[in-house]
Amino acid sequence: LVAFAALAGWMFVMGAIWWSYGKGLLGSEPSWQPVKGQTIIREAVLMDDVGLIQPGFEPSGDATADAATVQQMLVDNDWLKLDSALPAYQQAGSAGTVLMEESGVFAAGEFTVVAVYDKGGARHPSFFGDKLDFLAFWHDAHFSVVEVAPLVPQRTEPGRAPARPVIDTSRPHEYVYMVRDLGNKRVPAGVITVLSLIIFLILCWLLHRRDRVVAENRAALPAKA
Repeated sequence: LVAFAALAGWMFVMGAIWWSYGKGLLGSEPSWQPVKGQTIIREAVLMDDVGLIQPGFEPSGDATADAATVQQMLVDNDWLKLDSALPAYQQAGSAGTVLMEESGVFAAGEFTVVAVYDKGGARHPSFFGDKLDFLAFWHDAHFSVVEVAPLVPQRTEPGRAPARPVIDTSRPHEYVYMVRDLGNKRVPAGVITVLSLIIFLILCWLLHRRDRVVAENRAALPAKA
């Protein structure tokens, strides 16, 4: 029992360190996942059907003007347009690129990401204007929209550098709708920590109970003459 209790205590300490620093045995990392049935939006007029923009968009026939209108409607509907220098832009853009290629709508090199929009993901509870947030274990749903534009097909010549990509202004922009999966990176370490603590406490209780039984039995022995 002593050896098992020591092992459980050591496992508890190790699990607590893993849990605190996100090391050791890890679960899945946070990632962008497709919104089922609504991932690839090929026509901007369909965006109000999934709640991305308010109803009222009417295509004008000018792809560039329509894209600018949709951008403004997204911003008006509380979507935040991310700066291209932000890591969040690069992460969402890369995930959207993969989903677009996997869908078969475009092949690699046939389109480019022109904008990324972000909405939701707030953490709570937090206090003093988000200055105290170490208890913010709950998150609102986090969504992202990646806007892609088709490129003008270009011929590649052996021995020459690829031509600079040119957006095809005659074709409409398309959109990738994604939701954030928070993953379970610290869950394995948390499970080890909690279970090890429970086992450790049970073993400590058994050791204590055994010592009490031994003490009672010794006290019951007749005194020597």
